[in-house]
Amino acid sequence: MGMDKITERQIVGWFFKELDQDVGADWVSGLSNYFTSDQASEEYAWLGQTPALREWIGGRNAKGVRETSYTISNVHYEATLDMLVRDLRRDKTGQAMIRIQELAQRTNAHWAKLLSALIVAGEATDCYDGQYFFDTDHSEGDSGTQSNDVGHTLASYPVNKSGSTTAPSVEDMQMAFARAIGLITSFLDDQGEPMNENATSFLAMVPVSYMHSALQAIQTPTQQDSAQNALVAMKQKFKIEVAVNPRLDAASWTTKFAMFRTDGAMKALVRQEEMAVDLKVKGYGSEYEFDNDAHQYGVDAWRAVDYGYWQNACLLTFA
Repeated sequence: MGMDKITERQIVGWFFKELDQDVGADWVSGLSNYFTSDQASEEYAWLGQTPALREWIGGRNAKGVRETSYTISNVHYEATLDMLVRDLRRDKTGQAMIRIQELAQRTNAHWAKLLSALIVAGEATDCYDGQYFFDTDHSEGDSGTQSNDVGHTLASYPVNKSGSTTAPSVEDMQMAFARAIGLITSFLDDQGEPMNENATSFLAMVPVSYMHSALQAIQTPTQQDSAQNALVAMKQKFKIEVAVNPRLDAASWTTKFAMFRTDGAMKALVRQEEMAVDLKVKGYGSEYEFDNDAHQYGVDAWRAVDYGYWQNACLLTFA
């Protein structure tokens, strides 16, 4: 393939074609709301829940809403690929296309990278209520004290086929999934009303070390015991998926996983984007080509992530 066969237009076309085809990690949209931005930062006001219906006694009993807010500031991200003109000229095997496709794939993986870091930091980073996102003492209005950061002692359950916190058995994972979903379903809003009583879809995010047992856990059981019966009953009402996230292993998640509700109008995490992905080129005839005998292809994005509703998530740690 000669240099005249590889044009800037082709390279840009390859990039955006791959960008459209590869959506990145499929769990991103299920766990996060996407909001556009037209300024350096956006303020989000989380309004308390509306009151529930009550018996009419002595006229209407109007209630205001509790309001908290926080600001998400956009961050400028970039990735730049440098390609020598001689390599473009000599490319006969499509390696240039592969490099551009990889750049697009890395770009699509960026949301998953940002959100994974946010999840990992959830035990030590505040969310909208001033508590850590995963915390043991969330409290708003009439909700009482609630925890979405819980320990799960394997020995305390009747089914314990492995006893290992770093390598739980299928039965261990089934019981843990059932407990995490039950906990999320039980959370109350600031009016003291169930917040997730209509929840039907959940996603368990696990490290690679839990992959086998987690994926097996959501399959149709082949044996009958209390753990499997618990999950079978839950699967009749709920859709349960598993996302295997290698970024959790890199963050030393060896004894824990996170469960998320995925069908709420407001989700556990927030994605904010000021500018869609842009590809800038220093190509043929540019000063950069003259000085370096090379071309540059630079990706730019202005975006940020933050926490949404902690009530749509639960961290469970095996002990």
